[in-house]
Amino acid sequence: MEIKIQAIHFDATEKLTQFIEKKAAKLQKTCDKITKAEFILKVVKPETAMNKETAINLSLSGKELRAAKVCDTFEEGVDLCVDSLLRQLEKYKDRH
Repeated sequence: MEIKIQAIHFDATEKLTQFIEKKAAKLQKTCDKITKAEFILKVVKPETAMNKETAINLSLSGKELRAAKVCDTFEEGVDLCVDSLLRQLEKYKDRH
């Protein structure tokens, strides 16, 4: 699986990158048909709370899954998106 991390309006730390890679491995373990995982992290308004926008796009064979959340931290946003995608993957696996 190819992992792409896109940080918009900030530089992602090594710790955040490792956290994302760990979560991507969890998704990969759930479904081995994932070909690409794209993590888009964006700071919306730097001076306000709830300003971290997180989106994850998963490419499966012939299917795209997406989850997006706005939270206080990127770790929280990634956690919520991964939970949402795990539910979507379960539905996908049930259908196929």
